[in-house]
Amino acid sequence: MNVQSSAKGNRWWQSSRLQERGQRWLSRRLPPAQSVTLDHRKLFILPTGAGLAFLLVIALLWLLGTNYENNLVFALAFLLVGLFIIMPVHTFANLAGLQLQRLDVEPVFAGDYGQVKVRVAKTGKRHHERVRLSWPPEEGATFDLVDSAGDRGEVRIGMPLVQRGRVMAPRIRVDSRFPLGLFQCWSWVDLNVEFLVYPQPKSAGPLPIGATVGEGEQQQQLATGGDDFAGLKRYQPGDSLRHVAWKQYASGRDLNSKEYVTGSDTRLWLDWDLLAGRDVETRLSNLCAWVLEAERAQVPYGLRIPGHTLGPGLGTAHKQKILGLLALFPVQGVSR
Repeated sequence: MNVQSSAKGNRWWQSSRLQERGQRWLSRRLPPAQSVTLDHRKLFILPTGAGLAFLLVIALLWLLGTNYENNLVFALAFLLVGLFIIMPVHTFANLAGLQLQRLDVEPVFAGDYGQVKVRVAKTGKRHHERVRLSWPPEEGATFDLVDSAGDRGEVRIGMPLVQRGRVMAPRIRVDSRFPLGLFQCWSWVDLNVEFLVYPQPKSAGPLPIGATVGEGEQQQQLATGGDDFAGLKRYQPGDSLRHVAWKQYASGRDLNSKEYVTGSDTRLWLDWDLLAGRDVETRLSNLCAWVLEAERAQVPYGLRIPGHTLGPGLGTAHKQKILGLLALFPVQGVSR
């Protein structure tokens, strides 16, 4: 049992070493760049399963023609050999000269698919057909650049993201089996795709409006019908007689009514301490859910987390700034 475990460990270590060497070789041959043009140094080609089966058919035809001395079978075998020889040239040319440029990288919530927009363009007159971009094992997207109006286009591809923070995407696979599927030409390009992944929103109950006292001057919204005297107003028919300022009226002044209001704190502070007792990732997910809910309700909100305080506000820029702080919050360093 120990010998088998040791053998498995050695195989894993050797496989890991091979992968590391392969990645270093790819990094030297295809260095990271925002824009890449495919050429002979960046493309690889091999027969597909269909191509190997095609070779087997040629071999069988050759044997059949030899055994029966049939010139027509020989002619068919030679024709298929010639077709097999020229196919890699066409498959290779279908990708050669294709330019890929990274455009927009959209932020995403953990647990969703991150998407990147890639501009594809021709650098010559040759068409590019049935080309696929993907992050294996995802299916990816397939496109064609064939007519005069199709010199360039935009393609979106995605991959699942489960961890918040900044996530560097792996290399993108570009491949094609056009025209007959006998050969597959491919490349692995690194377009420097980096995702900003927000925490996964998890509800923590209703918005904590007025649950904390903010810094600076207290902001209040006044509502009628409270217990705090706010002043006098001209009497209007229907006003309560209990609120009429009889003393002022008796002294010869106009008939007025007393106005009472109540003050309520309408600021929303999303405070780290409101979620005490929960782990770091749960707190971040709860704060993220509150941010989205406050934005939908159009309630100005601020954020207080260890190391950062952002005053109340609204709007897309404010939301993205707060979500960015939550996404980049360090995993370690907060124990309470």
